[in-house]
Amino acid sequence: MNFPPLNLPFSELKIIKKNTDKYEIYDIVRKKFVALTPEEWVRQNFVNYLVEHKKLAISRLKLEHTLKIHESNKRCDIVYFDKKLSPILIVECKTPLKDLNKSAFNQIAMYNSILTVKYMIVTNGIKHFAAEIDYKKKQYNYLDIIPDIN
Repeated sequence: MNFPPLNLPFSELKIIKKNTDKYEIYDIVRKKFVALTPEEWVRQNFVNYLVEHKKLAISRLKLEHTLKIHESNKRCDIVYFDKKLSPILIVECKTPLKDLNKSAFNQIAMYNSILTVKYMIVTNGIKHFAAEIDYKKKQYNYLDIIPDIN
């Protein structure tokens, strides 16, 4: 299990060895151990960042949120809901070895066509791209930092 260091603050994550070559990581949202893949490594580190540093409520986070798009089920990596339980943030996580390209942004934009959130983030754990959506002007405003979300 060798994953590159991420561009996120350190989090003490629980990892167990399942058998000779399989590891699992504890998911604080779903409250269970899940298979540790490169993408899951990014997702769990980013979730911990959102909870520990951005102070988002665990109870309003949902991982692998299912959406029905054109007769097929799609899953958002991370969705955060506001106090009225309306989605406000979508995060799409990619493996650290994958460059963040137009297809990642197209994927999250497709999810947002259903959810209509205020913020979208695409991350591979090393690079993070955040945008605030201005629905009146029908444009994305790219942000220099990951926003504080209430």
